[in-house]
Amino acid sequence: MVADAIKLMLFPALMAFAASSDLLTMTISNRVSLILAGGFFALAVFGGMSTTEILLHLGAGGVVLLLAFGFFARGWIGGGDAKLAAATALWLGFDHLLPYVIYASVFGGALTILLLQFRLAPLPVWLASEDWVQRLHRKEGGVPYGIALAAAALAIYPDTPWMAFGM
Repeated sequence: MVADAIKLMLFPALMAFAASSDLLTMTISNRVSLILAGGFFALAVFGGMSTTEILLHLGAGGVVLLLAFGFFARGWIGGGDAKLAAATALWLGFDHLLPYVIYASVFGGALTILLLQFRLAPLPVWLASEDWVQRLHRKEGGVPYGIALAAAALAIYPDTPWMAFGM
């Protein structure tokens, strides 16, 4: 019963927190990724996931971590985004990794286009005093890609074994 509550709440809540944190501050706390990793291992062990399955999920997380840090080194994404993507891949495993990457790419592209359009328009007076809005509006500002990563994760999560009855 507790495990079911954790499966239903932990992953989605942390994704929502990561997205909102990235939107408002352009940062994703390391704690989010650490709690995701710890939650995965706790549920995997107590949920009866085999050692082979755990290792495959760990491999998916490792592959994404390597690729994402390559992107980070090139300045394409932030460090928090890289860690969030890897922790998410840990939960999704290789079985759901390709759909996750596709969704994240599509959502990230749409987010970038919307943000570029937003930056071309003048800020309404009632929003101009908000620091986070000003940060998003700056032409040289980054894209809070954690929003796209979290949205992609939440789009895929219902199809994972975590949401299957009896896991």
